Amino acid sequence: MLELIAQGPTVDHRWRRTLPATTVELGRATEAYRVPWDSKVSRKHVRLTSGEHRVHVEVLPEASNPVFFDGREQADFHVRPGEHFVIGNTTFMLASDQAFGSMSAPDPIRQRTFSADFLQEVTYRDADRRIEVLNRLPELIANASDSNELLIGMVNTLMAGIVSATTIGVVRRQADISREDSQAGLNSRLKIIHWDRRKLVRGDFQPSEKLIAQSLELGQSVLNVWQSSSTSEAAAASDDHYTFDYENDWAFACPIENEATDGWAIYVAGSNRGPDGSDSIEESDLDGDIKFCELVGATLKSLLRVKQLERQQASLRTFFSPLVVDALRGQDAETVLAPRKCEVSVLFCDLRGFSKTSERMSGDLLGLLSRVSDSLGVTTGEILDAGGVIGDFHGDAVMGFWGWPLEKSRPAESAAAAVRAALQIQSALGRIAAEDSQLKNFTMGLGIASGEAVAGKIGTRDQVKVTAFGPVVNLAARLESMTSRLGSPILVDAETVSRIQNSTSNSASDALSIQSRRLGKFQPFGMEKLADVFQVFETDSFDADQIAGYAAALKLFETGEWPAASRQLQSLDSSDAAVSFLLGQINGGEPPANFKGVIRMAGK
Repeated sequence: MLELIAQGPTVDHRWRRTLPATTVELGRATEAYRVPWDSKVSRKHVRLTSGEHRVHVEVLPEASNPVFFDGREQADFHVRPGEHFVIGNTTFMLASDQAFGSMSAPDPIRQRTFSADFLQEVTYRDADRRIEVLNRLPELIANASDSNELLIGMVNTLMAGIVSATTIGVVRRQADISREDSQAGLNSRLKIIHWDRRKLVRGDFQPSEKLIAQSLELGQSVLNVWQSSSTSEAAAASDDHYTFDYENDWAFACPIENEATDGWAIYVAGSNRGPDGSDSIEESDLDGDIKFCELVGATLKSLLRVKQLERQQASLRTFFSPLVVDALRGQDAETVLAPRKCEVSVLFCDLRGFSKTSERMSGDLLGLLSRVSDSLGVTTGEILDAGGVIGDFHGDAVMGFWGWPLEKSRPAESAAAAVRAALQIQSALGRIAAEDSQLKNFTMGLGIASGEAVAGKIGTRDQVKVTAFGPVVNLAARLESMTSRLGSPILVDAETVSRIQNSTSNSASDALSIQSRRLGKFQPFGMEKLADVFQVFETDSFDADQIAGYAAALKLFETGEWPAASRQLQSLDSSDAAVSFLLGQINGGEPPANFKGVIRMAGK
């Protein structure tokens, strides 16, 4: 595994990243391999192509400054592990270091644990410098595009704040050894999430798994000292080391566990020797370093928890409507989602013409799937935009509803929102069909019913969904199925019309652009209850004479005066689908015995 280490003029101007087996670009404004601290690095400066044991570096045409490799300016060269190139004030070194937990660490000559109360009393000997380092955290957090960027920045912060540290890593102790590690012959349960070392040198990173396990089990920072400052110089010159890592004399682990960082710890290893080889620190100096590490660690785990919650919310939005996600925020999910009675308006939308179109497009089923998905996406998008909840999918049909989960939802406004969504769906799909000839045979039926239902988390012990349940849902589904028989894209029940007419505030102005007409009293297929069915349309769809003429014909039909009703209907615009349907019911005959004005639907 090849890694690229970027080191700028200061310790916090640094990152260490794995190079993928593909081509990537490096520059001041590239996506993953950014060097924002160096103005001499162009927005896109070099292209890196990884091979098995080396990386091809190619200077891009837009680069404004030279790249130096092997002591001279070069524009096309190969870098091997241990070699480096320079752009501006930044050095880029290629490394093939490995990182793995070690169970073979020797017992320390001293071990200390650090309670929160003890660290609370520790004072920094160099508080000004540490505060200066911490002051950079807000900018680091704001600029981190993802969790990986955040980890890189936090490790750099620790490097800047703990000057005696030679190596720092964020690690995770897993419950069991992974199958991949077992197959590779590795017995460590430790996973290295991100690590870095201060010097641009090669060598493996081997944190002590025993030390990390002790820290996590105690829930406290634990320090191991393998050799003291008085023995470090002699040990460095001898082959008989007290430490299993030649450059480190001590290490401590700081647990940073929470819901997002289960089994995580920060591992810091360092040396007692100064840059010139002289002894530079005493063991007591590490108290402040451990306190600083716990402070940065607490910030890191809190930020990762926030990012986890953000990911969970983003994931929830694929299952729940934004309205439901907002209701869940800061509240107990079981309470919010518990089934309860409420007044709802339910919308069923069914995309028709799929079977015929699938036969015609049998050679391009993926294309058909894409078109159907786009159409259903319009449907769900309009429901969500109107403040509705997606309740269920039935094949190529969608169910949405209004009036839940908000406790104070107004029935009139819910009904108006459902109708507005239906009109927007009808209009949007009409535009799509006009632009795509393959969808010209698709039609959408929309049925809306309003009334009491049970809404919330409904289902069995094995599977649940957030939806609405009750007769009003069944009626909305039946109204949707009747749209093809009646030739009307949108059918609603009488309760929905009544609620629209009583809508207030913003919905009142919307209601002015919505018109309805009663199509008759129906007994939907499979239902005993009768329903007055209305057609909903925008005000410019029919003229006033057509609407009044149909109302007069319907009255004659329901009172059994079918010949008169037929004559009235024949005087109207024959392109009106409702007129054709009612004429079909009369069919030149007389009403049956005991006719009470009800149209009984013989099928869906």
